[in-house]
Amino acid sequence: MTRKIELDPYVVDILMRDLVGHDHTPSAFLVYLWLWARTDGGRRRFAASLAGIALETGLSKSSVQNAVRQLTNRRHLIDVTRDGPTTPPIYQVLKPWVRAPAAG
Repeated sequence: MTRKIELDPYVVDILMRDLVGHDHTPSAFLVYLWLWARTDGGRRRFAASLAGIALETGLSKSSVQNAVRQLTNRRHLIDVTRDGPTTPPIYQVLKPWVRAPAAG
């Protein structure tokens, strides 16, 4: 079954160039896209193991681990939490370029 995902233009116009060209981490861009699709563009959270992401993206587990580290610690583009020590991480895609409406 083919499904359609809608990307924010920022993801293709700016983020791709930053991660692939500037940071030299195309795996981080691929993982971000994969998570974007699984979280409906950040509208929900998604649990997945590193091995599961590796299998789905075609990357090695260590490449996924480095990509998650890049997206979490350096770029702050995803949030990762855990419900417990033996559960898979829960991912939330962040969109720091989208400003929340001002309260007032």
